[in-house]
Amino acid sequence: MSPRPLATRRLILQGAATVALLGLGNLPFAPAHAAANDKYPEEAFKLKNEADAIKALYGRAPEASDKVKLDAPEIAENGGVVPISVTTTLDKVTSISFFVAENPSALAASYRIADGTLPSIANRLKMAKTTNVTAIVEADGKLYSATKEVKVTVGGCGG
Repeated sequence: MSPRPLATRRLILQGAATVALLGLGNLPFAPAHAAANDKYPEEAFKLKNEADAIKALYGRAPEASDKVKLDAPEIAENGGVVPISVTTTLDKVTSISFFVAENPSALAASYRIADGTLPSIANRLKMAKTTNVTAIVEADGKLYSATKEVKVTVGGCGG
């Protein structure tokens, strides 16, 4: 077998990886920092206090809403992989973020939602210990939230 087919495969894989990386900003559920017109919320990801992280990311506090449906287990046996998801019936959703109150960094994930996209996000979070998980949905310029306590039996953040 000549080295040429292997080199061709490498070029194809490199090209596919480049296209995937360049197209990331066009995904309807791309991480908040991926969009070209958004600044990566570095400060918000560094903060330990949930209220401070929310203020750094959004500049204001959310109001609780029954239109934000947070699905998380009541008991997570492994804090290293806690499945959570959020859906909403709110219109004009522009972002969805997850906060874990007692983690070393309160902001766990933040996503920008493109116009016309179904506002639904699922993720697996690391949780250090039993604490509240809060989902914040930004819709039509307002903030809405849902919170649920998740009991962690084995911590995932070094615990």
